[in-house]
Amino acid sequence: MRTGIATVPLDYGKCPYWLFERMKRLARGITLAVVEEFGVEELLKRLSDPTWFQSLGCVMGFDWNSSGLTTTTLGALKEGIKGLESNLGIFICGGKGKTSRKTPEQIQNWGEFLGLPMEKIDNLIYASKISAKVDNNALQDSFQLYHHNLVFTKSGNWTVIQQGMNEKLSKARRYHWLSSSIKDFVEEPHSGIISDGKVNPLNLTDKKSRKNKSISVELVKEEPGIFLKDLKMILSKSDSLIKQKKSEKFTDIELNNVEFHWHSVVKEKFDLKRLEKTIFFVNQQSPQNFEELLSLRGVGPKTIRALSLVSEIIHGAKPSYEDPARYTFAHGGKDGTPYFVEKDTYDETLAVIERGIKISKINQREKLHALRRLDSKNRP
Repeated sequence: MRTGIATVPLDYGKCPYWLFERMKRLARGITLAVVEEFGVEELLKRLSDPTWFQSLGCVMGFDWNSSGLTTTTLGALKEGIKGLESNLGIFICGGKGKTSRKTPEQIQNWGEFLGLPMEKIDNLIYASKISAKVDNNALQDSFQLYHHNLVFTKSGNWTVIQQGMNEKLSKARRYHWLSSSIKDFVEEPHSGIISDGKVNPLNLTDKKSRKNKSISVELVKEEPGIFLKDLKMILSKSDSLIKQKKSEKFTDIELNNVEFHWHSVVKEKFDLKRLEKTIFFVNQQSPQNFEELLSLRGVGPKTIRALSLVSEIIHGAKPSYEDPARYTFAHGGKDGTPYFVEKDTYDETLAVIERGIKISKINQREKLHALRRLDSKNRP
C-alpha cells in the first residue's frame, strides 16, 4: 500500500451515478468485513483516523485530491449500510449542507428506535454540537464547516468527521474526532486533522491557549462592562497598542503571520451593539469554563475572537497561533487521477468481496447448525 500527502482542493463536481452505486456496494462490503473480523468499535476507530479514511475513499475510487472524497465516501457509506444498521450496530447521522443540520434529529430518532437512555442520546447530540462549535469558533483557521457526520455505536461511543472550506484558498480541511480519546472537548480533542496547507489560525484548542481561555471566561463572567470598554479602546488605538512594549498593564502583540496578519485590528468588523448584547447574555448564564462559554447560544467566532484579543493585549495571555493539522490508489479516480476508474477491475473487486461475505454467512450458519446438533446430542 502506498501512502503519501493528501491534498484537499475544493471540488464542485458531482459523483457520477455509475460510480456512486459501486461505491455504495464496496462501502457495504468493507464495512461488513471489518465488523465481522474486528468488531464495530474497531470500525469506529478506523473512521476517526484521517489517513485510514483517506485510503478508504481512494480504494472506493474517488479522487485522492478532492474535497469530494469526504462527502461522497461518507454518503456512500451511509447509503451502503442502509437497512443493516441494527445488525451491524453502527449508525451514521448527518451529511452535507442542510443535511448536516439534521444530525441532532437523526441521533434522536435512532436513539429512540434503539431504546437508548435519554442521557446517552443527549450526550450524543451534545457531542455533535460542541465538536462543530470547536472547529468553527475555538479553532479559527478560516475553514467554514459545510459537512458534518456523527457515527455512533450502541455503546454510545462515537466519531465525528466534518469538513470545512476556504473559498479564497480553494481548499478544504477535514476534522476527525473519537470519543474514547477525548479528555477535554476544548483542549486538543482531535484524533486528526487532514490538510495539505498550513495556515496561522487562532487556535484556542492548543494547551498553550489555556490562560487565554480562562481569562476570556472571567471577562464575561465578572466584568463584561470593563471588557467592552477595553475592546473599544483597542479598536480605537490599535496602532499605538501594537507598537507598545510590555509594561505594567499592556503586553506587546506581534501581528505578523498570525490570525490578523492580513489587516490591522482596527479594521476588524465587530458589531459592537450585537457583541454587547451577546456578552451581557453570557454574563447572565455565568459559564464556569470555556467549554460552557463556547456552547452558549449566540457565541460565535467574533465573540471568541474579541475576548481572546482583550485577554492577550490587556492581560498578556497570548493564545496559540499554531496550526494543529497533520498529515493509495486502487481503482483510480473519477477525474482520471492517477488514472480513470476501470469499471471491470472495480466490478471484479466487488464480486470477490461480496462472494466472501456470502461464504462467511454460510460458514456462520453452518457453525450454528453444528452447535445445535451437538447440543441436541449431548442432551439426556
